[in-house]
Amino acid sequence: MKVLVSGATGFIGKQVVQFLQGLGQIRVLTSARNEAKLKQLGADYIVYDLDQEPENCYERLGRPEVLIHLAWEGLPNYQESFHLDRNLVNHYRFLTSMIAQGLPSLTVTGTCYEYGLQNGCVQEEMPADPTTCYGLAKDVLRRRLEALQQEHPFRLRWLRLFFLHGPGQPDRTLMAQVNQALAAGREAFDMSGGEQLRDYLPVAEVAALIAKVALQPRHDGIFNICSGQPISVRRLVEEHIAARGGRLRLNLGVFPYPAHEPLAFWGDPSRLRLAVAAFEEEQNHAANP
Repeated sequence: MKVLVSGATGFIGKQVVQFLQGLGQIRVLTSARNEAKLKQLGADYIVYDLDQEPENCYERLGRPEVLIHLAWEGLPNYQESFHLDRNLVNHYRFLTSMIAQGLPSLTVTGTCYEYGLQNGCVQEEMPADPTTCYGLAKDVLRRRLEALQQEHPFRLRWLRLFFLHGPGQPDRTLMAQVNQALAAGREAFDMSGGEQLRDYLPVAEVAALIAKVALQPRHDGIFNICSGQPISVRRLVEEHIAARGGRLRLNLGVFPYPAHEPLAFWGDPSRLRLAVAAFEEEQNHAANP
């Protein structure tokens, strides 16, 4: 099987590529703008800019059987209008061209921000109600791709990512800032009250889940990529500091809670578990025909 990973040099992309390479029987193709970073992945690569006209893009990108589309520019600026004005336009144009030219299976990463300000455990069948430009752009892209299935027979897996942490995370994320404070030997770290409940997973685990859902043969549609186990942000930070052997006092309540997030929300992983089970069954069958 030939699998193309777009956005392969990003925080999640590098981990997805590594997981796919570990499966052995898959030819991994990677695509991004930066050739130097692509070379470091150790996989076949094609330099591709989504701002390009997508004529013959499916042929140019190696005619993959599966596309795992991770690319998305400008995060974490969730409220910026370019998500709608530029990203949505470019990504829809690219993906529709890939599908029209023959792509049979598409997996795209969405976001938990599609749920908007809904509190508690969120499930895929709940109506999307995004309150950020980023969440709205992703939701519109999903709806357009679903409508496109009426014209072209392709498989669509839409993965709503929750919160993640791990090596290579962007500098502006919470856990990256905690790591910076520890490395600098600071005595205290300013943060919010930390009472908000969130659904966190390590990036390597998220990458494996993305690949498994993309490759399993049975289940299409929307999937929450989550643990189903909420944790307070304060506890997450405290446990991380302890695991690093650090001593960092938390100055709680310095920053307000984000207005674009509910105080408590996490994902229901039921559909995700079905997809993972289908992947593992397929792998066992291949190993023991």
